[in-house]
Amino acid sequence: MLGICRGRRKFLAASLTILFVPAITWIYLFAGSFEDGKPVSLSPLESQAHSPRYTASSQRERESLEVRVREVEEENRALRKQLSLAQSRGPAHRRGNHSKTYSMEEGTGDSESLRAGIVAGNSSECGQQPVVEKCETIHVAIVCAGYNASRDVVTLVKSVLFHRRNPLHFHLIADAIAKQILATLFQTWMVPAVRIDFYDADELKSEVSWIPNKHYSGIYGLMKLVLTKTLPSNLERVIVLDTDITFATDIAELWAVFHKFKGQQVLGLVENQSDWYLGNLWKNHRPWPALGRGYNTGVILLLLDKLRKMKWEQMWRLTAERELMSMLSTSLADQDIFNAVIKQNPFLVYQLPCFWNVQLSDHTRSEQCYRDQDVFSLFPSEVIHWNSPKKLRVKNKHVEFFRNLYLTFLEYDGNLLRRELFGCPSEADVNSENLQKQLSELDEDDLCYEFRRERFTVHRTHLYFLHYEYEPASDNTDVTLVAQLSMDRLQMLEAICKHWEGPISLALYLSDAEAQQFLRYAQGSEVLMSRHNVGYHIVYKEGQFYPVNLLRNVAMKHISTPYMFLSDIDFLPMYGLYEYLRKSVIQLDLANTKKALIVPAFETLRYRLSFPKSKAELLSMLDMGTLFTFRYHVWTKGHAPTNFAKWRTATTPYRVEWEADFEPYVVVRKDCPEYDRRFVGFGWNKVAHIMELDAQEYEFTVLPNAYMIHMPHAPSFDITKFRSNKQYRICLKTLKEEFQQDMSRHYGFAALKYLTAENNS
Repeated sequence: MLGICRGRRKFLAASLTILFVPAITWIYLFAGSFEDGKPVSLSPLESQAHSPRYTASSQRERESLEVRVREVEEENRALRKQLSLAQSRGPAHRRGNHSKTYSMEEGTGDSESLRAGIVAGNSSECGQQPVVEKCETIHVAIVCAGYNASRDVVTLVKSVLFHRRNPLHFHLIADAIAKQILATLFQTWMVPAVRIDFYDADELKSEVSWIPNKHYSGIYGLMKLVLTKTLPSNLERVIVLDTDITFATDIAELWAVFHKFKGQQVLGLVENQSDWYLGNLWKNHRPWPALGRGYNTGVILLLLDKLRKMKWEQMWRLTAERELMSMLSTSLADQDIFNAVIKQNPFLVYQLPCFWNVQLSDHTRSEQCYRDQDVFSLFPSEVIHWNSPKKLRVKNKHVEFFRNLYLTFLEYDGNLLRRELFGCPSEADVNSENLQKQLSELDEDDLCYEFRRERFTVHRTHLYFLHYEYEPASDNTDVTLVAQLSMDRLQMLEAICKHWEGPISLALYLSDAEAQQFLRYAQGSEVLMSRHNVGYHIVYKEGQFYPVNLLRNVAMKHISTPYMFLSDIDFLPMYGLYEYLRKSVIQLDLANTKKALIVPAFETLRYRLSFPKSKAELLSMLDMGTLFTFRYHVWTKGHAPTNFAKWRTATTPYRVEWEADFEPYVVVRKDCPEYDRRFVGFGWNKVAHIMELDAQEYEFTVLPNAYMIHMPHAPSFDITKFRSNKQYRICLKTLKEEFQQDMSRHYGFAALKYLTAENNS
């Protein structure tokens, strides 16, 4: 908000420059024109006539001096011209002043009287800038629908949080998909002094579904029209933003502009920066009516209380009905209707300076928004609007600068935005209070403190990072493959998709920057892009351990099928396993019995493997030493109870008993218990889960014609720590003993066998 004052200071400095530079120059020249107390003429002819000491060198010096004087005078004339142009343009072109004058050349109005009506009261003085109270809550409304828009909202919110100094209240008009994604995201983000309210966009469809709309935003692009009805009746003002907006300043500066509204001004908008509403883009181009260039609705300031009193709902409906009789449909969704209303009622709008909505679509005049801005400012605009279907691929002379700013927030670590607003009391958050209580009960001097703390760490989670579309089979036999991975296992995704045609639920442990790398990888893969039944859930990195069981729980929780196959990312299932498992759940009546169907696990040490297409082929490779039973040489106990000798000749499913350290890969109903979060990194994460399944009296049944093969890879960071760090192994042993004690307390006498089995193993 110091932009106006800075502009005035620049104007004063420039004026003083004009006054003093010529004076100093002439004083210098005058002083330099005396030699031995006698005046020296600047004219070479006079010098030759009156100076006996005239030489060729002094002649050249004086000519050079004359040239310099002329250059200074030309610079001064140019500076005077710039200042006079700046004065004639008014303060609108100086950063921080929110007024603008109109000109016929810009096409911003139909007549001088209309222009005067729009800009009345839009001027302000340097010393009278409105101030937002320190702890005043800023309300922001966003319409969001679908998977891709939810990703865009996150980047927008990051840019707002990065600069903000005030409490924020986001009002999200969202469909069921966006609500699920964003509710989980904000719940796990736990940003102080941020409140989120959701409004069902699907319930609002009937309010605008009667309006034909050609815009790519679809029906959701019309919902900003009904915000006066949708938002709480006691909410007086709100900033409305498109999802493709990026902030480069504190949103409080925009909120402060509300104080400048006067008279009947109820809408704050930036002029449209393309020629769309001028109707000259192509032959027979016929846009909706607008005032001059019209206004862009990517950023709107709404005075809701006044709009309600003016009967906004009736106003826009009548206008839309009238215009649709000739226009038939909207081309730019709500923007067309807003502009048609403003055309008839220009007094409604307060025109914002264009740097509050720099529109980066093709062929816009956005450069004019920052061309004359303060060169000492960090960013040449306050709000960037990627209002083109091309988004970051838009053609703009300065797009690289704005793209880099956008990418900064896209890859920015969202955990760093969990900072408190000191001096502003936050609303009581039950989840946050419970977390603080749990953490306070931990002993920080405990050598295993970091392990225990990880159990209570809340990881920011973005569900369905990519588009997901799948309806489970109607016969209630569908099975989802569940797995988790980090960036170093990304190469396994395509292979798994080729082996498993059914639905997949994956939890990926990534940083914000890695999430964007994954997005680019997935979008560049024909295999992954052809699959819409894979749910990718991003769990953002935090802490020093790999939260393997949290990741499994996230992937398990978000399946839509009645059964799930609990696998790992470095295993390839046999071809046809998906259909085989669907038949097996019927054959073994999994719907009505507590069974865990075991898929026998094998491994290869070869990076290039001719994958066996049948059990007979697998047995042959097993005999030749190309394949091995999984971990037979380092952890035999993990899969020995599967009884591979019996499996070789089995033709029907057979039951096996639980043994210590058993950790098979199983197919279970979706209501099975979660994994225990105390186990992180390497060790006992699956063992504990299988133990709990046994405690709940699950029956372990080995499938005779199913198999999966582990593919080789470099050792994980966590197994390296386990092998090299003695304290790591001590803490894992401690956590294991505590888990067994918890099992005994929870399941009573039946769980004592786990302690006995452990002691005997």
